[in-house]
Amino acid sequence: MIDRDQVKLAGLSVAGVLHRFIEEEGLPGSGVDSETFWQGLSDLVHDYGPRNRETLAHRETLQTALDGWHREHRDADFDPVAYRAFLEELGYLEPEGPNFLIETENVDAEIADLPGPQLVVPVTNARYALNAANARWGSLYDVFYGTDALGDSPPPGPYDPVRGDRVIARARALLDEIFPLAAGSHVDAEEYRVDAGHLQVGLDGDRGVGLADPSQFAGFKGEAATPSAILLRQHGLHLEIVIDPSHNVGKTDKAGVADVNLESALTSIMDCEDSVATVDADDKVDAYRNWLGLMKGDLTESVTKDGNTFTRQLSSDRTFTAPDGSPITLRGRALMLIRNVGHLLTTPAVLDRYGNEVPEGMLDAIVTVLAAKHDLVRPESERNSP
Repeated sequence: MIDRDQVKLAGLSVAGVLHRFIEEEGLPGSGVDSETFWQGLSDLVHDYGPRNRETLAHRETLQTALDGWHREHRDADFDPVAYRAFLEELGYLEPEGPNFLIETENVDAEIADLPGPQLVVPVTNARYALNAANARWGSLYDVFYGTDALGDSPPPGPYDPVRGDRVIARARALLDEIFPLAAGSHVDAEEYRVDAGHLQVGLDGDRGVGLADPSQFAGFKGEAATPSAILLRQHGLHLEIVIDPSHNVGKTDKAGVADVNLESALTSIMDCEDSVATVDADDKVDAYRNWLGLMKGDLTESVTKDGNTFTRQLSSDRTFTAPDGSPITLRGRALMLIRNVGHLLTTPAVLDRYGNEVPEGMLDAIVTVLAAKHDLVRPESERNSP
């Protein structure tokens, strides 16, 4: 539905709700002035809009030819050689070019160097978006207890201590698998401490052993003799052993281990396309506003769970002491990416000078980049992409 509250500027007709969002929320603090933004959008849609329509028309021509070929050959045995020749003649397949290399610079480690999971969530849902951004770290105990990762689902009702014991045993087995000790097992750990920059695990009373690979020890929290957390590292990814003898779980553990946190979802796609239906101006603004909040770092959502209401917000970075005593900071949030709508669709949120709906992907591109400008003006330590 076309928004009747239209604002005319720079050769465009802009839905009022979108115009107000850009002027009152998107532009302030971005370093971009109103005239530059709207003229830039106008230039984009008027320079490339016609080319986009021509490309889509060519795509339709190709699709019609493909459909025709398959109808004509539906009763014949498939001939891959003949089909390839048809695709090449049609121009659907281009001749293979020479080998080439592409060099990139300033790529975040989460994309260039580190292996790890990626989440995709609808950016229109603030709670989901925050959960995905905060999924950089996750509780191994929660995962084992609350899913079928142990081979069966958790029983209904209150906490099951038998399942809890299975969870702890599985977590210890994982520690032995990834971070083995020089001797013995994490199962028998009675104490974790740091001595002269080295991790020592107390076994069988006073005996202490280190890691089989001492370089896996990355840091700790609290006092070296009685740390509140131990940080381990493998393939650039981190695991945190949380130590709290006063915790409900920690007080039943010989070493006071209350949880094991894993560095989990390294990246998260905030989706404007497949997982959402953002068509008109109101829908688009809902998506843009949440992305803006993520880029500014101030997105919050009120959540009610088990009768308790709390505010969900972006997690802070995590700080530790390195083995040499220097401070170390680890990212507390997944690297956030934005997926804009492709160029097949148009939106009535903005009309060009001829009354045509503009390509949705072009509008997404310029507004989401405007929002990302707010990330660039933040201190480097707080940025989504430093």
